[in-house]
Amino acid sequence: MDEIKDNIEDFREAGKITSKIREESKRLIMVGEPLLDIADTIEKMIYDEGAKPAFPVNISINEIAAHYTPGITDDRVIGEKDVVKIDLGAHINGAIGDSAYTIDMGGENGELVKAAEEALENAIKEIKPGVKTGEVGGVIEETAKKYDFKPIRNLSGHKIKTGLLHSGIDIPNVKTEDDYILKEGDIFAIEPFMTTGAGYVVDTEVVEIFSFYGTGATKMRQTKRILEHILREYMLMPFAERWITRKFTSRLIVNAALKEMLESQLIIGYPMLKEAEDGIVSQAEHTVLVTVDGCEILTK
Repeated sequence: MDEIKDNIEDFREAGKITSKIREESKRLIMVGEPLLDIADTIEKMIYDEGAKPAFPVNISINEIAAHYTPGITDDRVIGEKDVVKIDLGAHINGAIGDSAYTIDMGGENGELVKAAEEALENAIKEIKPGVKTGEVGGVIEETAKKYDFKPIRNLSGHKIKTGLLHSGIDIPNVKTEDDYILKEGDIFAIEPFMTTGAGYVVDTEVVEIFSFYGTGATKMRQTKRILEHILREYMLMPFAERWITRKFTSRLIVNAALKEMLESQLIIGYPMLKEAEDGIVSQAEHTVLVTVDGCEILTK
């Protein structure tokens, strides 16, 4: 299959919408606010702008680093001392904007939040043709050391292609020997994570986010229907179980279908990730376009 050529104007528009929603969504982050309501509201805001969610809104709190979106029966609310990470993205015709921010509800982790934000700023300053991705990771790591925190070494930024949120090239959060050389026209999400803990994340048993993975056989008629819906609506984009449940109304049927698709490797799941020593985690993220002599922040 021929590779789809990136439409830079679509990426700029997706980035602009993502940036707008990112800023407007901050007013939703209040003590006592249900996580499910926040996710639903942000996703509706994206649709209202004429785009689609590039992935389910991630609301990761305290030691949870990534891959958590509330389930359809989730009743958790934001607490007075929570450190709340919101990761959101919009896409237009498969062109993706991806951005994240952290809010410290209790005011006790301001330096942790600042460290991630400064690491993002410093990394962006390094982005230009000819720079190796491992060198960018070194800048993030040095910023973490300045604040006496640890970057999360097994999370990373990622190259974005049309229709692909993660297209196979990473920007690490620590200095590595990664030798991919940035070139003009590349689009990357730069995504520093900082922690007070061990500096790496582990999988949990919670899985609310999935994406299509490959071809295979299905036995149940409802599984085939749900798979057709996934391919039609999301293609290779991540989707939430709650999205599918609301479409097909029966959690029992949806759970059975997802289980069959997972076993057949038609889809993959993304386990919720938590800091290995339960350290508090902060996150900051922008999507950038590498230009002839630097980069353009698409989600500024």
